Amino acid sequence: MPEEIDNVGKVSQSRYEQIVAELRDVVEQQTRGQFTIGDRALEIEPMRDSGGHNDVDPEWSVTAVLTRLAEDIGLKFSTVKAARWTSSRWPVDRRRKGVSHTVHRVLAHIEIEEERFASILSLPEGKARWTVDDARRRVGNRVETPVTSKEKITAIHTLAQDDQVAAAVTSDFLKRPEVTAKVTQVDKARVVDEFTRDEQVATSAATNLLRRPDVAFKAMSDDTARFQVNHAQAERGRQARHQFEDTSPVAPAVRHIDRTVEFLDLVTACHSFVAAAGRAVPGLRDRTLGEDERTIVHENVAKVRATLDWIETAVDTGKVDMDDELARMLKGE
Repeated sequence: MPEEIDNVGKVSQSRYEQIVAELRDVVEQQTRGQFTIGDRALEIEPMRDSGGHNDVDPEWSVTAVLTRLAEDIGLKFSTVKAARWTSSRWPVDRRRKGVSHTVHRVLAHIEIEEERFASILSLPEGKARWTVDDARRRVGNRVETPVTSKEKITAIHTLAQDDQVAAAVTSDFLKRPEVTAKVTQVDKARVVDEFTRDEQVATSAATNLLRRPDVAFKAMSDDTARFQVNHAQAERGRQARHQFEDTSPVAPAVRHIDRTVEFLDLVTACHSFVAAAGRAVPGLRDRTLGEDERTIVHENVAKVRATLDWIETAVDTGKVDMDDELARMLKGE
């Protein structure tokens, strides 16, 4: 026989409503029972300031008394302790029929009495009864069944506290194009920075990215990045030269040729600069640059002038060391 459309699980809607009514009575009985346990525990050991002691017999601390009570009635100490605390937060005339003891316990975390007592009278919007998750939302605790985006994010963070779990979840998420597409550019850059802390990973990523012409062009638009690349190239050349001079049997014979090549490179660089300036400067005729444009040109002229002084010093003295001020200037600092 086909299942009825209005079935709930394996029972009809009407039978389900009968079960709910029956279980609400059971929950109400349990609530009264929990409050009775709490009230009696509170009678035996009234709430006291933290660190208080039993004035009659110091040996009988609150913990010892509640432990004995729990054992005598067959419950856990934590159950009796929680019931006692909940009863202390809800005087008899403030408890609400039809609201479970669990909801009372959750709302008991509201510190201000007036706010606590008023909260249980105000049902969550659109709800006919209090639920535990609604009570958790009221006090700002994590819910068991997240509904909003914020609650779902909190649940994910909680479940992914273990580093291995977090790593696996992150890897899975990053494989979903629709997810990565919604990540902001700032967050994407931050993720890349975190993933490339390892030098081998950073080297591999930088190499792959610089093979993309559009990326390489934009990266070289940054003065510091361009300086670092040029510096790395020069350093790589210097290391290769040292290795050659230390290991090659023909190194002495080519040293003179090397100097000649360096001389030609230097002359070519100067010639290229003069030629480029000769083409660019006439284009400024009858044109007034803005303040920002003039500032940029002056900054670059200062770099050129400092570089020319460096070249003259190197040519005259053979010393190619760069002072700190010039290094910072060429880095754009």
